[in-house]
Amino acid sequence: MNWHDRYVQQAGWTRDLRNYLFNQAGLKEAQRVLEVGCGTGAILSDLTFPAAPHGLDLDAGALVDARRHAPGAILVRGDALALPYADFIFDITYCHFLLLWVRDPLQAAREMARVTRPQGFVLALAEPDHTARVDKPDSLAQLGKWQTESLRAQGADVSLGARLAQTFDRAGIEIVETGAIRQGHEAAIGGQEQEWAVITADLRGRVAEGEIHKMKLLDIEARARGERVLHVPTYFALGRV
Repeated sequence: MNWHDRYVQQAGWTRDLRNYLFNQAGLKEAQRVLEVGCGTGAILSDLTFPAAPHGLDLDAGALVDARRHAPGAILVRGDALALPYADFIFDITYCHFLLLWVRDPLQAAREMARVTRPQGFVLALAEPDHTARVDKPDSLAQLGKWQTESLRAQGADVSLGARLAQTFDRAGIEIVETGAIRQGHEAAIGGQEQEWAVITADLRGRVAEGEIHKMKLLDIEARARGERVLHVPTYFALGRV
């Protein structure tokens, strides 16, 4: 499983939204910007503003990749629950598909607010609600249930997206704009082979290989008929501190 390819795919889903939200937050005039949970640098490498962006991740291996993909970024290994930065130093602090994976998303949001200057912006660019996932035709509904349970077993808060605005509010972040990401059918599903690489990685050891293969064939057939729907409601929030 090539995780950088997956992160680039996810970044593609939110590119238009990111451009809009970063513009609202004044990215072009920002001097200090931090991505919490920067992974392999898929989004850091896409940022355009005058200063070098900062990126933080707990995974040392991901940071090695991030140094290659975003060579101009200032990278630090650290925990989103205890950011190793002083108070009030970033103009914009953001994350992307992160809060569902941290042990305490409220604490992570509070930390993002803490390191952001007064009147600066905190953004959560994409947080899904897997409990509201829709799979069509009905023969593929079990696939969604399996993958959601796998994510939960891996430590994900699978319904975090539905509580994103509430999480910002409880963290003392003033909501400027929030809502669901609008995605077309293909944008939501992504590349077929990439999506199945993720599904297989999630289900390996939990579901028999024969059952996974059966679902893959059903998926391919449904796509060929134009009947495949895979939708995971995914939410964003732009807030001010």
